[in-house]
Amino acid sequence: MANMLINQMGLPKSIANVFAARNITTAKEALSLTEFELMELLDVSMAQVMSAIARISEITCPPYQTVLSLMEQRVQTEHMGGHLSTQLKGLDQALCGGIPFGVLTELVGPAGIGKTQFCLKLALLASLPVACGGLNGHVIYIDVESKFSSTRMIEIGAKSFPEIFHTKGLAQEIGGRIHVLRPTSLSEFTESLQQIKISLLQNQVKLLIIDSMAALAAGEHVHGATRQHLLGWHISFIKSLAEFSRIPVVVTNQVRSQSHDEICQYSFQAHSREKTVDDCTGHDSHLVAALGIHWAHAVTIRLVLDAKFGKRFIKLAKSPISPSLAFPFNITSSGISLLTDDGIELSGPEINTIHCQGHSGIINFDAERF
Repeated sequence: MANMLINQMGLPKSIANVFAARNITTAKEALSLTEFELMELLDVSMAQVMSAIARISEITCPPYQTVLSLMEQRVQTEHMGGHLSTQLKGLDQALCGGIPFGVLTELVGPAGIGKTQFCLKLALLASLPVACGGLNGHVIYIDVESKFSSTRMIEIGAKSFPEIFHTKGLAQEIGGRIHVLRPTSLSEFTESLQQIKISLLQNQVKLLIIDSMAALAAGEHVHGATRQHLLGWHISFIKSLAEFSRIPVVVTNQVRSQSHDEICQYSFQAHSREKTVDDCTGHDSHLVAALGIHWAHAVTIRLVLDAKFGKRFIKLAKSPISPSLAFPFNITSSGISLLTDDGIELSGPEINTIHCQGHSGIINFDAERF
């Protein structure tokens, strides 16, 4: 709008010609000067300057919108948006439908807490038929740490949707829609991004998962501000992928310990020079999300998975439309399962505080640990 031509704004021909004669051709050039500067430069009266500026401002500045009009626009364009249901009723309600399209959703937490379990279930859901709550599409799953397990995914599917996975050939069809990439370095991942962008258009991809972004950065052996600078292009590109493709993009993030002398303006910041860690002992630790403040600002939804007093929680720590809530959960043979659909309201630092208090022994089936 700022580069709109003045001669196309319907100004009186006499004043438009004066602007052109003084080489002021765009709205930006005109609005960058004060009324007095324009009056002197154009050699016209103040009344003529104010009238011209009012007209230019009216055309270039977007009109105000009421809340009602914004709500009506959202209803009209709902087909451009949408959500991927997590099949976790309480969390879906808090997120107004599930994982939103067109933005970055982050899962952050210590190792073994359930981030990959969550991703496996989302990948399965996106590939399921619409009638079963899925998106009936392809999934690109970037498995950085080789944690993807097709056996575990089939188990989740068979327990969650037995009628589908016991139908001959259907499980194979769904499995053929999930494409797993395993880049071994950040440079290899960078080379894959352009191809991923093409795949998003050609293969009816409905979900992109990166598990985990922090592991890619950790392999470059850099820390602090250097790591944030290294990831700057990737953060922007991944965010643009979500926006242009209008699909949900889910990225997992690791945690790291916070030093006693580290001072953060926001509780979700993580930009010290300490190295990233994705492991912890059985005692409670003061942990923060890795990847730093630039990454924290890039994500729209942040779900924190942590454990305290022998219970696991999914915390809705960051969302532009949802309250801060915590949901206790277990990991079962069918994946993550909420213990209650009623979220616990959180406030203050507890929203973003990450605990890892003995979570490694809280899986309730077959004595397995993930």
